[in-house]
Amino acid sequence: MSTAKLKLERLETVIGLELHAQLKTKTKLFCNCRADQFDAPPNTHTCPVCLGMPGALPVLNKQAVELALKAALAFHCRVHERSLFARKNYFYPDLPKGYQISQYDEPLATGGWVEFEVDGRPRRVGIRRVHLEEDAGKLIHTEEGRSLVDFNRSGVPLIEIVTEPEIHTPREARALMEEIRRILRYIGVSDADLEKGELRCDANISLSVDGRPGTRTEIKNMNSFRAVEEALSFEERRQRKALEEGGQVEQQTLGWDAERGQVVLQRGKEESEDYRYFPEPDLPPLIVTQEWLERLRATLPELPAEKRRRWREEFGLPDYDIRVLTEERPVAEFFEAVVRLFPEPKEVSNWMMSELLRLLKEEGVAVEELPLRLEPADFAQVLRLVKEGKINRNTGKGLLAEVFKTGRSPEELVRERGLERITDEEALAQVAEQVLAENPKAVSDYKSGKREALGFLLGQVMRATRGKADPKLARELLLRKLSG
Repeated sequence: MSTAKLKLERLETVIGLELHAQLKTKTKLFCNCRADQFDAPPNTHTCPVCLGMPGALPVLNKQAVELALKAALAFHCRVHERSLFARKNYFYPDLPKGYQISQYDEPLATGGWVEFEVDGRPRRVGIRRVHLEEDAGKLIHTEEGRSLVDFNRSGVPLIEIVTEPEIHTPREARALMEEIRRILRYIGVSDADLEKGELRCDANISLSVDGRPGTRTEIKNMNSFRAVEEALSFEERRQRKALEEGGQVEQQTLGWDAERGQVVLQRGKEESEDYRYFPEPDLPPLIVTQEWLERLRATLPELPAEKRRRWREEFGLPDYDIRVLTEERPVAEFFEAVVRLFPEPKEVSNWMMSELLRLLKEEGVAVEELPLRLEPADFAQVLRLVKEGKINRNTGKGLLAEVFKTGRSPEELVRERGLERITDEEALAQVAEQVLAENPKAVSDYKSGKREALGFLLGQVMRATRGKADPKLARELLLRKLSG
């Protein structure tokens, strides 16, 4: 490449992602060791197969295959009738066999796409391939300078999702990763808990010059959305600066140092030839029949992008509400169930975002537990009681919290606590008379033109009735008596 300085507008960022998602199975990909106990003591879920002992033979986990197939369908991929497992050879202390069982030239699925949004703008990025593979173990580095190996994760089932290099900003890369995680959780394929390492990202980035591909660097093992965006932003700036100053970009594998906010060199970039792939001799080809595939397709729910599109048309909600309430499938399904019973989408949305999501957070309840903690019918009933004027809004908020915490019905609690709004005119008139008699100064202030005194008197009526008075009726009664 010429060492002449390049102009800023001639450079275009090109990014591709490789995401590794842990599949939601009880056991590992090729043995019966547990794969679903993240906090298990080190090396307690191992066997000769996942420890790579001589003569131990792998047996493919059918549930892992079905979850991978569901992911491929959700990403609109073409699932191949025949796929092959291969040995990916490399040396690393946490890889006991000296190779990883993966898929290479005949993967499970290819040629899909993902719809997502970036700052409200729709985008679509291609999915090059989805394939199955096993995870490696985990290295633990001690303060004394020793390195220990935990093989509990060795053999845990993963899918690798490889995008086309069609991403052009770090912000887009983050948004795409967020959408892929959302889809995986919606379809029940993976919990994709980033803190547990259940979703990790490798990103390739280069800057093309006048449409000519640039030299790629790869940033490995990022496990947060923030890390992906920040690391790619740093590397984008680093490459741009080098090219604009007439330098070159070297093909390298990099790591992200979040504390220092910069990439660090790990090694020279490998090519596929370096891994010496060859077919796994101990596993037959994986054959996927059309009947099997269609049976799995029928189990897929409405995907997040489809749901967002439908909600805009059907409910007319603001984009912010839609983004918040469709983030997690249990919350989205709860919203729709409530709207069927109380057909005022915006009111349901307001209550869910301001009260229900707050309760979930305060009580430490995972969204997956929402259907077990609160019935949509009870939530709808609280809203109905407020709308009908039987309780005021503040009482409704307290009632919803008690229903959430106790599981008791709203009607039962209203009767037991005496929460129903006082709408009896005669009873409220007596309270108004008493308030006026006890507050002669406020009465005098109002009659002398200080209209704010009415608010004070109304507050005293509400206080005397413990907030149960119908405020509209109470105000009318006060005005009637003040003007009499």
